Amino acid sequence: MEPGLVVLIKGAGEMASGVAWRLFKSHLRVALTERPQPLAVRRAVSFCEAAYEGKKVVEGVEAVRVFSPQEITREWTRNRIPLLEDPELKVLEILAPDVLIEATLSKRNTGISMGDAPLVIALGPGYEAGQDAHYVVETNRGHNLGRLYDQGTAEPNTGVPGEIAGVTHQRVLRAPSDGIFETERSLGRPVNPGDTVAWVGRDEVVAGIGGVLRGLIRSGIRVRHGLKVGDIDPRGEAGYVNTISEKARAIGGAVLEAILRVYNI
Repeated sequence: MEPGLVVLIKGAGEMASGVAWRLFKSHLRVALTERPQPLAVRRAVSFCEAAYEGKKVVEGVEAVRVFSPQEITREWTRNRIPLLEDPELKVLEILAPDVLIEATLSKRNTGISMGDAPLVIALGPGYEAGQDAHYVVETNRGHNLGRLYDQGTAEPNTGVPGEIAGVTHQRVLRAPSDGIFETERSLGRPVNPGDTVAWVGRDEVVAGIGGVLRGLIRSGIRVRHGLKVGDIDPRGEAGYVNTISEKARAIGGAVLEAILRVYNI
């Protein structure tokens, strides 16, 4: 990989991974940080799976887990994205990135500020452009998806999942209780309404619609009542499971635009 701007991304779930993929393909030096035991639903397209497996490939781009800041540069020379367990962003001072991206989609400020890097970009609500970050990216599906704000905030969290094929709440699987999540289902497989997809303790997680299992968290993870644990795609296209979504691509494009506005590379 040719030397380029250094970009540090906080988070490595679906949206963060879509951003990382696009920036990596644009020849930027990208590093990811994650918390212990990340909870990605769309695991097939989330680089945070490297935290469990040691590596994760998404559409031909490989991320690998590293255990120290010193290993980050090594992985760049190997044309791979390094992922470091560092929820507190301790690596920030060591790496001194040109760009910091808050991509946890926590819907609240997790502690970043405009002074953390020459360019700070935050995804979604919970941040104010011009105060917490230089740019905020709209993450809500709809007309403004991917819009860049240099002043103000993104649209507030509606609590309603984005519509896919006319379906919103029904496509999301949630934990029916507190406990350990267990499933024997595989991503990309079809489900029918009423099928048991997983269990939390003795409580069943039941499909409300038919379609393809686009996302499921890992078995053995402790969950709380109401947590999103799965996603059914009513379009029924198994190929969508292993490819970056249009939403993640739009957000990735907006982040790239923000970087180009500042650095004009």
